Amino acid sequence: MNKKIQWGWRVPDFPVSGESTAEFRNRIIAYGETARQYCASLWVADHFVPWFAQQDPLTDTLEAWTTLTYLAARFPEMLAGNLVLSQSYRPPAMLAKMGATLQALTHGRFILGIGAGWKEDEYLAYGYDFPSAAVRIAQLEEAVRIIKLMWTEPRATFHGRYYHIEGAICEPKPVPIPPIVIGGGGRKLTLRVVAEHADWWNIPGSSPEEYAEMLETLRGHCQAVGRDYDEIVKTWSCDCVALAPKTEAAQALAQAHPLGKLSGGLIGNPDEVAAALERYTRMGVEHFILRFLDFPKPDGMELFFKEVAPRFV
Repeated sequence: MNKKIQWGWRVPDFPVSGESTAEFRNRIIAYGETARQYCASLWVADHFVPWFAQQDPLTDTLEAWTTLTYLAARFPEMLAGNLVLSQSYRPPAMLAKMGATLQALTHGRFILGIGAGWKEDEYLAYGYDFPSAAVRIAQLEEAVRIIKLMWTEPRATFHGRYYHIEGAICEPKPVPIPPIVIGGGGRKLTLRVVAEHADWWNIPGSSPEEYAEMLETLRGHCQAVGRDYDEIVKTWSCDCVALAPKTEAAQALAQAHPLGKLSGGLIGNPDEVAAALERYTRMGVEHFILRFLDFPKPDGMELFFKEVAPRFV
């Protein structure tokens, strides 16, 4: 393979089995002791209530930025990012300042993941406007432009349709400037923003066929804006990895887990999971972000890094 494949840990953000927040926290920390041995990165979603529609909305849910900051300090071997922040939840200039600070405190391990946002009930419950998708994507584009200005200019000024800053200062500047991951797969608008502004691109749970179609669209947008398509790091995330020595055991694990029916799952024995991942690596995916369904047991992750990951060295 021409490019080195890296692996990320998708951190659970709410418990699915009824444990207390204290127990859930302890399980994340214990599981992280395994993840730190193998994974290049850790990732936390940005939701105030469970993003999974079948989960009780009253389930304890960890806030994204607080959790990321804690875990970045707890596991200094890994890069740390959000998958992905909703641009609406934090003013872009403030987010730039937050990111610059975390970059300084982590010695350059922060990755900024950001997207247009999508969970309408969460927006409205917390008092955020929920405009059309086109408006939210336009806001995303302005937010990324502001963040880049804040990270590079002594005083940043920007007057857009949705966001405005005037002589905003962000010191210290982040060193190095964090990669910006833009999440989303909208062909017409979101992937255009990716082509213009993203260092990395992420889409969760898409099939190989869907992923290939989006890559072709992204390539077209890159040509239109004069961007080198190969500059953008392609990533793929999966919240449903059920891995076991035997196919039947993996299928049973998926069937017993609330997330087991999510689209784009990786379910099977090591040979089957490796074959599925190879379809993405052939398309240029360089960074996989995976959540193993047998959490808090480390068995699935350990089996993956013993029998699957070495095939992609």
